[in-house]
Amino acid sequence: MLYKAEIPYGAYWSSPFSRWQGSLANLHAVKFGADTAKKELEKRNIPVDDFDYAVLGSSVPQKGSFYGAPWLAGLVGADKAGGPMIYQACATGVRTLLSAVQEIEVGMAEKALVVNADRTSNGPHILYPNPSGPGGTGDSENWVMDNFSCDPLGGHSMLQTAENVAKKHQVSTEAQHEVVLRRTEQYQAACADDHAFHKRYMTLPFEVPDPRFRKVRNTLEGDEGITISTAEGLAKLKPVMPDGTVTFGGQTHPADGNAGLVVTTPERAKELSKDSSIRIRIHGFGLARAERAHMPEATIPAATRALAQAGMSIDKMDAITSHNPFAVNDIVFAKEMGWDPMNMNNFGCSLIWGHPQAPTGTRSIIELIEELAMRGGGYGLFEGCAAGDTAMAVVIQVGE
Repeated sequence: MLYKAEIPYGAYWSSPFSRWQGSLANLHAVKFGADTAKKELEKRNIPVDDFDYAVLGSSVPQKGSFYGAPWLAGLVGADKAGGPMIYQACATGVRTLLSAVQEIEVGMAEKALVVNADRTSNGPHILYPNPSGPGGTGDSENWVMDNFSCDPLGGHSMLQTAENVAKKHQVSTEAQHEVVLRRTEQYQAACADDHAFHKRYMTLPFEVPDPRFRKVRNTLEGDEGITISTAEGLAKLKPVMPDGTVTFGGQTHPADGNAGLVVTTPERAKELSKDSSIRIRIHGFGLARAERAHMPEATIPAATRALAQAGMSIDKMDAITSHNPFAVNDIVFAKEMGWDPMNMNNFGCSLIWGHPQAPTGTRSIIELIEELAMRGGGYGLFEGCAAGDTAMAVVIQVGE
């Protein structure tokens, strides 16, 4: 199918991503997301006073985030925009896009602001009341660390889901490292010529504000904390889990950052586009859930459903990007879908630039759009897994 809503070409952005406890570690994620969005909208001469819908994607609670999207919209200056705050872990980027598309589709809005912002650094430590606990003591949770290491439904870690899928599909450590080296090359291509690809959607150098958003604290030339893997370095790594296959080199790292975009009607998209001859159209979404503790496999049925809704097969895709917290993700996806794993994520991916959760998919979708634009147009697929053995996918067309 073809949705009514479109993304104006160039009406999207991302901050650099910073490895946790780096330069972005002390910035309130919602305030930082709003600060970045406001500056990027001003840079693109996109007025904010006529946004009539806003959706905020965030997966790590921040002080005051109870007020969600209306708070963020108000900080941006879009005082007429209301809407939800959505949390679907690393599938949040697709889910927030779908929310905006649906709002346009049914005529409830004409111009939507989508911002995804997270900070895995300095996550909240939560105390839940438990009057029946010993001496009335409460139950505590480290929001980020505890949930990375334990799915409450099965008691397993996210790493265990990757190992389960690697075992099922007989994916070796060596095969994972081959993909890591390829993803490193692809990311370096995006950094070439003074970050020419990143500058298509990201303001660089990027001025990092202080926590009060009044002064510039320091400047980032690009993503921070990236590990550039080598064959020699990867060969020295041992699997993290006993009798496992996944090394630290074969998985991503937690990060901080934000990303956003505008979704609107075709008429408004043409007005707001950096190049009105380029249209960004949306053809299909997919959601799926895999067998328990097999999270990386969920991307396969999610992508299949997105392609089915679009009425297309994967061989019609000109580019594919993915949220791949593990190299295993891309290997198994490519094997089952009949795609070359070395021909995905041609300008980078979360395996290399990190995993700030909600904005992860948004940045990958933006990079997919720009890759298609550089090709002169075509169809693209983004797919990514999320906590709870789920995944989401979207099919996008860039063309005249």
